[in-house]
Amino acid sequence: GPSHRPACKFSGRQMTAPPPTPAPKPGRVKVYRALYDYTARSDTEMSFLEGDLIYVTDGGPNEDWLQARCGKSKGLVPANYVVGENVEQLSNPLHEAARRGNVEFLNDCIENQVSVNSLDKSGSTALYWACHGGHTAVAELLLRVPNISVSSQNKIGETALHAAAWRGHSECVRLLLDAGANPRIRNQQRQLPIEIAKDAETAALLDSAMKADTCNAEAPNEYESESDND
Repeated sequence: GPSHRPACKFSGRQMTAPPPTPAPKPGRVKVYRALYDYTARSDTEMSFLEGDLIYVTDGGPNEDWLQARCGKSKGLVPANYVVGENVEQLSNPLHEAARRGNVEFLNDCIENQVSVNSLDKSGSTALYWACHGGHTAVAELLLRVPNISVSSQNKIGETALHAAAWRGHSECVRLLLDAGANPRIRNQQRQLPIEIAKDAETAALLDSAMKADTCNAEAPNEYESESDND
């Protein structure tokens, strides 16, 4: 078994380089914030200032150079600059923008091809956080991105619709339903979005969506709306 693997020995040599990280998926964009100014030394390079956001894609001409964009400029930046202490990587830039309702930063990320379906540590998408915070403009912008995943579930089984319903953000609920979000997905506690809806308006939107959406129905009458018993 794995417990019998010999301990690694480095024949007295101090190991300096960290193990290679797995290669990112092609075209994965990483976002960094520059901590110092950098002045281009040739036409192919790109200058930037402290505090600038730099969007770096894989696929420079060789491993010493990375293809990057900053504002309207694009060009090469030295890989050792990005790997060193000169920049800080923003681990989930899109989620950060969505949580804060920062439309401008979000737009910038989308234009620079940061993946809209990436997940944070909780397994949530940026759309989930936009709807959790009731940031309608951010949710609208995200929903315009082709092939955005509208009904993806995080680690506790919640969708963006659960977040919007639970927080009572009816406008986000409406946007999600218009975008085809499935109102019949249950979280890990087996709850539907309508069962955790904060207010009557949100519940009513979900109720009519569930009545209209027969293709996702689990079983007839499994969820009976209270309004039928008036």
